Amino acid sequence: MVTFKDFTISKQLLNGLDDLGLITPTLIQEKTYSVIMSGKDVVGIAQTGTGKTLAYSLPLLQSLPFSNQVNPRILILVPTRELVVQVVERIEEFTKYTNTRVLGVYGGANINMQKQAVLQGVDVLVATPGRLYDLALSRAVQLKSIKKLVIDEVDVMLDLGFIFQLTNIFELLPERRQNIMFSATMTEEVDALIDDFFISPEKITVAVSGTPLDNIRQSCYAVPNFYTKVNLLAHLIQEKEKYSKVLVFMANKKDADRIFEVLSTDFESEICVIHANKSQNYRLRSIKQFEDGVKRILITTDVMARGLDLEKISHVFNFNTPDYPENYMHRIGRTGRAEEEGEAILFFTPKEKGAKKAIEELMDYKIPMVKFPKEVAISEELIPDERPKIEEANYNRNLKLKELSPGFHEKKDKNKKVNLGGSYKRDIKIKYRKPKTKGDKNFNRRNKKK
Repeated sequence: MVTFKDFTISKQLLNGLDDLGLITPTLIQEKTYSVIMSGKDVVGIAQTGTGKTLAYSLPLLQSLPFSNQVNPRILILVPTRELVVQVVERIEEFTKYTNTRVLGVYGGANINMQKQAVLQGVDVLVATPGRLYDLALSRAVQLKSIKKLVIDEVDVMLDLGFIFQLTNIFELLPERRQNIMFSATMTEEVDALIDDFFISPEKITVAVSGTPLDNIRQSCYAVPNFYTKVNLLAHLIQEKEKYSKVLVFMANKKDADRIFEVLSTDFESEICVIHANKSQNYRLRSIKQFEDGVKRILITTDVMARGLDLEKISHVFNFNTPDYPENYMHRIGRTGRAEEEGEAILFFTPKEKGAKKAIEELMDYKIPMVKFPKEVAISEELIPDERPKIEEANYNRNLKLKELSPGFHEKKDKNKKVNLGGSYKRDIKIKYRKPKTKGDKNFNRRNKKK
């Protein structure tokens, strides 16, 4: 069996890994270590939950010599603020016996404080593309010393519209550098990015998205509507020992807040919620409470589906069926991590049957159906999206106006009078007529006598 001691790793890094209880590398870590150490460009295709963060950071830190220079030498780009915090924390954990300086920068935080932190000196800079581009434009961050570039969850970045920032960041980086990219899915946009900026990259594929992990048990329930789903979820998570750490994925922020309000009645001290509309401090606090076991249930949107390494999640609930099958794979990858057992449960309505079928086709796996519990109440209440829409009759603006009905009549004579400007103006006009010629000074006098 291969262990980290079989790699060429310094004692300081090995001691950090031992403190974390990491002895055996995952498949992606084992396959990428020597390739990244060689200095080649690397494209890793690996499903979320396979240990990608350590796969790229360990060989990069092993080959990073000590230096007092201020400018960063390793740049790691990730799509979300939460992922920045997580990557920084993970690197700091296994480099605590080294002098490596790690810094994370992201939007939603004070940019002036981040500028000051960068000026203190940094070896590894972890950033979201938007904030890094802002710092680069203000010349607070100099990218000329970057030797290694890592783009993690690149498909998510492109989905979030970061292509503009990525392209401009590439222009600011030195041409001679090592490029490392990790993604769960390979799209045309990702291929185009590789063709434009990578030099003969070596592709390493492990646990491609769409391949269900063997240690994740899946099941599904057919449910008629939203509030019946709420009743079913509340019924299941009452078993605290079985559902010890529950992650509930919602379709959007509004639904996340809606279910949080309903479940807070019975699970107020055990439940928390995060999504893009929550403040950064609120989101980080909720994640920490969930990770530390203070909160048992975390409700979120797909902002949590990628990259975040949350341990010991017993169950993942797909409250809605994702429109994109790949998102289902990213969601359920939150459980069953590090070869532990996990369970994923899917709720689907009649309208979501097509999306469920697409997921099963992607996985080439039929999700087992569980009979709906008799003790769970079927709700008649519908959310606005579920209510039947009342179609209004089309108004044709081209229709001719209807003929006037007999109720309309001609104006009375007194109402037909035209406003001539008042008697004063009429009298003045008659009294002072315009002369026929400019030289006829007696014209108005004669007229007046008449």
